Formats: sequence, C-alpha cells, structure tokens
Amino acid sequence: MNWDQIEGNWTEFKGKARAQWGELTDDEVQQAKGNREQLAGLIQKKYGIAKEEAEKQVSEWQNNL
Repeated sequence: MNWDQIEGNWTEFKGKARAQWGELTDDEVQQAKGNREQLAGLIQKKYGIAKEEAEKQVSEWQNNL
C-alpha cells in the first residue's frame, strides 16, 4: 500500500497506528494526520529511538497493512 492511500484515509488507519505504537496517545496520532515524517518523529520522540529506526518501523508497518 502506498503512503498516499494511508494519508488519504488516515481516519481508517490511525487506529492501526495506535495499536502498533501503544505509547502514542490518540491525540498524537490524530495530529500526525497521516504525515509519514510527523508519525516517525512522534515514534522517535516517544520511544527514544533513532530517526532511522523510527522510519524503519513505519515502513515495516506500511508493508504489513
């Protein structure tokens, strides 16, 4: 699935993002509005991981949708 589809249907996918990254709040996930970089940034900050690792996690999540 390409990211444009995820971003365009964020209300559908935000619950799946919350399930994947349970430390993120509903508000944080909503504020990302499907923006890939913003989502990766939230994951990086919340989990204290490197930017590259956060981006890798987002890519893996995307590929499993």
